[in-house]
Amino acid sequence: MGQPLNIGVIGCGAIIAQYLASFRKLAAVRLVAVADLDSARAQAVADTYDGVRALSVDRLLAAADVDLVLNLTIPAAHADVALKAIAAGKSVYGEKPLAATTAEARAVLESARAAGVVVGCAPDTVLGTGVQTARKAIDDGLIGTPISATATMATPGHELWHPNPDFYYQPGGGPLLDMGPYYVSALVTLLGPVVSVTGAASHTRSQRTIGRGPRAGEVIPVDVDSHVTGILVHAGGAISTLVMSFDAVRTKSPNIEIHGQAGSLVVPDPNRFDGDVELFALGAPEWETLPASAGFMEAGRGFGIADLAATPAGAEPRAGGELAFHVLDVMESVLESARSGSAVAVRSTASRPEPVPLTRPAIPVEFLST
Repeated sequence: MGQPLNIGVIGCGAIIAQYLASFRKLAAVRLVAVADLDSARAQAVADTYDGVRALSVDRLLAAADVDLVLNLTIPAAHADVALKAIAAGKSVYGEKPLAATTAEARAVLESARAAGVVVGCAPDTVLGTGVQTARKAIDDGLIGTPISATATMATPGHELWHPNPDFYYQPGGGPLLDMGPYYVSALVTLLGPVVSVTGAASHTRSQRTIGRGPRAGEVIPVDVDSHVTGILVHAGGAISTLVMSFDAVRTKSPNIEIHGQAGSLVVPDPNRFDGDVELFALGAPEWETLPASAGFMEAGRGFGIADLAATPAGAEPRAGGELAFHVLDVMESVLESARSGSAVAVRSTASRPEPVPLTRPAIPVEFLST
């Protein structure tokens, strides 16, 4: 108690920079080691962070001073790395999705329960002031009983900017499993768990061309659906419509919009921690921007780990494995429905995570003067 949670990171790709920025300002966590199949990449990260060792994956898993493994590998490797970390007695926090399939994710959660360790999972963007302020508005009754929601993500594809986009178009990727966790996690946080879904999906191109980096011009295969639509029925009765696309060029639709009988709410991008929440109350003359009233302020990727570190023993973290499993189950059910042409009952559920009061991060003493 009172000591920082020691973190070892496996996977030193582009996303790690955002976690490093957060770790530098979070008193609840301490980065101690990094590992990558490319040892030079791990060493490059260690060289930028005082006191951090670059290790092999096996040595990191065996390290006595690593309390939690942050799993930043590609989605296809999420379950394998998590299971190895759990077998080594470590808690795990993974990038989204929790695993490539619910079967793999279930094995991770069951292994963690048997080992007595904790599982957390991105996205933790839902803990920021954007989604949390919207949640407080709903909980405070500003829109009345929620009726419906729309969630829209439209982009022509990550190959336009990512130098190694292959995994986005392999099993475990695609617009739904890649970007859907942000949107579905936000919808569950705002409206509660999902009980059934209906889905449709299309696969418009069998190949993509890398647009940037040393592999620019290289053609890669597409083995997943690249445009997915889902209708989600929440346990509380609200109905959400989800559109996730790697085929569309652009949209002017709000990222998320919630409608109730007393008002409508525009929720900011769930891939961000902040952003304006707008309310149009029944009878009001115009949209009103709500002040930030809940959530972690100045947050970034990794705040979910700090929240996990502060979660009482035996309690589920806000960005925990239960929520991540349910979100994955919802997305997998949407794809199952798209294949079958029939509605699918979502077999899992999850408690709506506890709200986050408006909170500033606890900054380590060594950074207070900088």
